[in-house]
Amino acid sequence: MQPYYLLQESLLRRNLSLIRRIADEAGVEFILAYKAFALWRTFPIFREYISHTTASSPYEARLAFEEFGTKAHTYSPAYEDDTFDTILRCSSHISFNSLTQYSHFVSKVKEQGPEAPSIGLRINPEHSEIETELYNPCAPGSRFGVLASQLPEQLPDGIEGFHCHCHCESSAEALQTTLGWIERKFGKWLGQLKWLNLGGGHLVTRKGYNTTLLVSILKDFKNKYPNLRIILEPGSAFAWQTGPLVSQVVDIVENHGIKTAILNVSFTCHMPDCLEMPYHPAVRGAETLEDAAETGAATEASVYRLGGNSCLSGDYMGYWRFPNPLKVGDMVIFEDMIHYTTVKTNMFNGIHHPALKIEKLDGSIQTLREYHYEDYRDRMD
Repeated sequence: MQPYYLLQESLLRRNLSLIRRIADEAGVEFILAYKAFALWRTFPIFREYISHTTASSPYEARLAFEEFGTKAHTYSPAYEDDTFDTILRCSSHISFNSLTQYSHFVSKVKEQGPEAPSIGLRINPEHSEIETELYNPCAPGSRFGVLASQLPEQLPDGIEGFHCHCHCESSAEALQTTLGWIERKFGKWLGQLKWLNLGGGHLVTRKGYNTTLLVSILKDFKNKYPNLRIILEPGSAFAWQTGPLVSQVVDIVENHGIKTAILNVSFTCHMPDCLEMPYHPAVRGAETLEDAAETGAATEASVYRLGGNSCLSGDYMGYWRFPNPLKVGDMVIFEDMIHYTTVKTNMFNGIHHPALKIEKLDGSIQTLREYHYEDYRDRMD
């Protein structure tokens, strides 16, 4: 059996329905961030619920314009001269990361006349509740965003919006705190703007997320700043818990009493966030044991580390307790592997890439894409 990601349409529509309800109640717009989900063959489903998407590169901007069918809200740490025409053609909003980037490209944006994208600046409120340093865009010395101390009293000509991103799988309470920091640091400029993009990381589809508080926070902020159109661009929230990665046991090895089930997938290739964050993914039917080595459970008969089929020594995680001892050929199903995972995969070591499949509302399964040797070969062409 070849491995595959399985997106479940019913779960995707569940998330989309909730997001649309929140947007309607709060009077804001939610847009899809491609950095977390870019399965473009599912865009017809998304277009039933949302109207726009967000891009961070020329390729993502083209995906928005050519496949989603609307121009992107685009932000990049640094635009390049030789691809900026693509950004202009495919974007309705362009946010600059620095005043130097703004100065370099503003005349080119204005040359577009009435069709010119709306210009924004990314701001850095110097506050984030993200604990993992790898994902914290507001850490001291961050390369992201303009500080309040760097802005003139009157915003540079043509700037119509602020873009702020400092959340990661965060709560409504975290947004409430963030808005306080934005007002404290950048409040004197908010009256000069037409829109405020609050970025991603708003995990509104997570169980227990306080959507009532979120709607209240957003309504209050809009009442305070009626000139502002409020935009949120989560990625994970759209695809949160919408499907698994299905793999198979290829071998089982033992060393000093520790058993590792080697799979036909790879953490470093197909689940990189597990190693980067790091976090132990849920495995269907198994119990996650984060302290197995300390408690002695690691040597139990049905407790295993799970290892990828690559040459990277650290391509494994552990431990899990299964109902019964594993054997070659058993399926191991990693839950919630659609958001971020599907866009961050790679073909390191020439490891076979999992297929992309969708389970339709009627229960039928459609293959969106299979990968072959030529996909690996042609990356080096």
